[in-house]
Amino acid sequence: MRICLLGAGRIGRLHGTLVAAQSEVDEIVVADVDPGRAAETAAAIGGRVAPTAEQAMEGVDAVIVVASTDAHAGLVAAAVERGLPTFCEKPLAFDLPETVELVEQIEARGAVVQVGFQRRFDPAYREARRLIESGELGTVYLVRLIAHDHEPPPDTYIPVSGGLFRDSSIHDFDALRWVTGQEVDEVYAAGSVRAFPVFERYDDVDTGAAILQLADGTLGVLSQTRHDPLGYDVRMEIVGSRDAVTVGLGQQTPLRSLEPDAPARAGPAWQTFFTRFETAYQEELLTFLRVARGEIASPCTARDALEAMRIAVAAGLSRSEHRPVRPMDM
Repeated sequence: MRICLLGAGRIGRLHGTLVAAQSEVDEIVVADVDPGRAAETAAAIGGRVAPTAEQAMEGVDAVIVVASTDAHAGLVAAAVERGLPTFCEKPLAFDLPETVELVEQIEARGAVVQVGFQRRFDPAYREARRLIESGELGTVYLVRLIAHDHEPPPDTYIPVSGGLFRDSSIHDFDALRWVTGQEVDEVYAAGSVRAFPVFERYDDVDTGAAILQLADGTLGVLSQTRHDPLGYDVRMEIVGSRDAVTVGLGQQTPLRSLEPDAPARAGPAWQTFFTRFETAYQEELLTFLRVARGEIASPCTARDALEAMRIAVAAGLSRSEHRPVRPMDM
């Protein structure tokens, strides 16, 4: 297989490294708006550089889009027009109207697209989904979503990020839909700037929370921060009528218990999403190669990306207007 990698930043190099390690991949063609960065990534993964995205897509079997968020829609559309199976890191597009338009284009063409919500490939999230599907948890009462970055993003990223809920919480919103099998009927969100004034400059927040009412009455509760001094902390807790389980609580969870009989953390705390979801990222890309070969259907479709975006936009509107918002009204 010949793979086109569009985007050569941190996540681009990660995806490129994972794909390059697969025996069925013969060549990786790299393109980026920064030629020097493209050359560095290509050298690191044994690929070659193309001057433009259009040239990079010539003669390849599949496309991986990991460019900046505002470039996603155009690159995906170009790949879809060429009939190329496409993987796109979240979000599929920068805003809701652009996402709707792109999803309509993808579905009209019957295009093959997989969106990068890597938590769907994490073993613990998968087990949580299985426990709900099998009924082993009983009636699900509440799902808690905990998402704390170790460090905030660079200042230059904040104005183009789309805001906390679209940039970061969208992962939690997708995981909530996927694990429970339920849509979000209503969301009420709030946020504040607690430590990093740069967020306020761009009408963003460094701390957020949301209450989400699911279609079957289950409640979801999200708490999120852009800074956790101990490390990268992403968890999901599910309380049901038969059992209560958690995802992301282990020997590397950056959390310190004050109970005298609690065990000390055995390993170093997770510092980034790269280390926390390393296995999930690898499985996600291996799955995409199977999707690109036509062996299986996409496990995370453009329509999934649209529904997660609706929730994220509804949460942002709720925060701004201090009222509950229905995602399907967006």
